[in-house]
Amino acid sequence: MGGPRLVPPAEVGHADTAALRTQVREFLAEQLAAGAFTPAVDAWLCGWDETFTAALAQRGYLGMTIPRTYGGQGRSHLERFAVTEELLAAGAPVAAHWIADRQIVPALLKDGTEAQKREFLPEIAAGRCFFGIGMSEPDSGSDLASVRTRATRVDGGWSLTGTKVWTSGAHRAHAFIVLARTSPVDPAHRHDGLSQFIVRFDGPGVEVRPIVSMNGSHHFNEVILDDAFVADDMVFGEIGQGWRQVTSELSFERSGPERLLSTFRLLAAAVEGADAHDPDLGRLVARIAGLHHMSTAVATALERREAADVPAAVVKLLGTTAEGDIADFVDLRTGDDTAADPALRTLLTAAVDQRPGFTLRGGTTEVLRGVIARGLGMR
Repeated sequence: MGGPRLVPPAEVGHADTAALRTQVREFLAEQLAAGAFTPAVDAWLCGWDETFTAALAQRGYLGMTIPRTYGGQGRSHLERFAVTEELLAAGAPVAAHWIADRQIVPALLKDGTEAQKREFLPEIAAGRCFFGIGMSEPDSGSDLASVRTRATRVDGGWSLTGTKVWTSGAHRAHAFIVLARTSPVDPAHRHDGLSQFIVRFDGPGVEVRPIVSMNGSHHFNEVILDDAFVADDMVFGEIGQGWRQVTSELSFERSGPERLLSTFRLLAAAVEGADAHDPDLGRLVARIAGLHHMSTAVATALERREAADVPAAVVKLLGTTAEGDIADFVDLRTGDDTAADPALRTLLTAAVDQRPGFTLRGGTTEVLRGVIARGLGMR
């Protein structure tokens, strides 16, 4: 895999991630040689390939931070970081398991019941259980405190009514964690009264409707909840603690290497024929290298179980900006050159198509700036 490489940082006191990276690269080379996948842009969102996910599970590259008691590998966040970074740099199709492995696993380990852990964690580690996220709603943007999906107490559980949007993979996944309001809005404390529930997509009262992108691709969905029943054993965490739980989950969603490597394959392909002394290219590579270290630092904080919502917001804000700048850089250099390498052209077209969403998904730029400002004590 040509092009620029990210240099693994020194990770004193942890397993040898350099050796692990070598193993992952060898695995990816084998997969490429076998024609198992074609490197792509934004493959963590668009590259749904359950066969590739199963191959990762067989090699122990899924559920890495899940304790062995629950069918996982019992490895560190930094080891998982090294593996996911290599997969993203290669443009591998990891969308099927991405949300479950990235976000649902740490959430279950922190807030799930023992029964929920035993039901879902082994299946996630085996590459057989896929999840979505039920946070965003129509007309709410990234303001999660404004969610209108309501959960009403009924005999034996809860009845959920509302609509969630931008739910990646809902048409293929098994379940998602829904943020809903379990008590009326208090204008003075808008984040209170929110709770989370594990909802199965094939359950009664749940309808999944496709959201097809302008380029014809389908990975987003709208999910309609119409008095969807959720038994008490699928309440996630504590009733009324949804905001605290969501904030913790967003640290994993916003700080990962996917927030800076979505267009890495495009950059790597463009470098092969570029002027090595191009200052704009040098600046892009330097930014990715710096963001790599920042993202690693957040992974280290999460390993220590420290709060990382503000640093994660910084990584997401700067990372998605860099991803878009890579698309713009290659687009300007390539233009309408019909002699451009077809593989490069395919990567570029996908990057340009996806670029508008980079600074929206996982929290808009405006919302992230607010999170950072509040975290730094600015008014």
